[in-house]
Amino acid sequence: MIDFARVQKELQECGKDVEGSGIRVAPKSDATLARLVGTIPGPIGTPYEGGVFQIDITLPDGYPFEPPKMQFSTKVWHPNISSQSGAICLDILKDQWSPALTLKTALLSVQALLSAPEPDDPQDAVVAKQYLKDYQTFISTARYWTETFAKTSSRGIEEKVQKLVEMGFPEAQARTTLESVGGDENLALEKLCSG
Repeated sequence: MIDFARVQKELQECGKDVEGSGIRVAPKSDATLARLVGTIPGPIGTPYEGGVFQIDITLPDGYPFEPPKMQFSTKVWHPNISSQSGAICLDILKDQWSPALTLKTALLSVQALLSAPEPDDPQDAVVAKQYLKDYQTFISTARYWTETFAKTSSRGIEEKVQKLVEMGFPEAQARTTLESVGGDENLALEKLCSG
């Protein structure tokens, strides 16, 4: 059985340090805390810098004694993340999980993985091969994917807020909800409708 009291506490802890870490975790809907959305900023000094990456989180019944299931919903070009499904190859999300870890530490580890790819233990063989054989093309491709899939311009956010306001939602609520889901207007709409 999921320890929902602990999940609530973890969400509050994450919320306290959003400005410092840039890491957010929010329920996907108000219906359950077993489905969450995590958001991490791309690490500075990497081809992911400036991007905001969304990660779908599903808590198994055994959480916190079993690791959360995480996968990128934002497309990312990285040897340890599937460019197709967003699956993540990271030991703490498998056999190295410990109940002492939290959703935030797991997301920090995923963010660290963006900084330090491990092409010898790939999730995506095509990306790993490119990383090892043609590093400059890998960097260019990773930057392009970050620009294309992980960056939301402020103009884009304004248009999305306006669209939600036209649907009848208050502007402040639309803006806050959009920010909480990393600018994904479908998730924001889902959240606004279920709230």
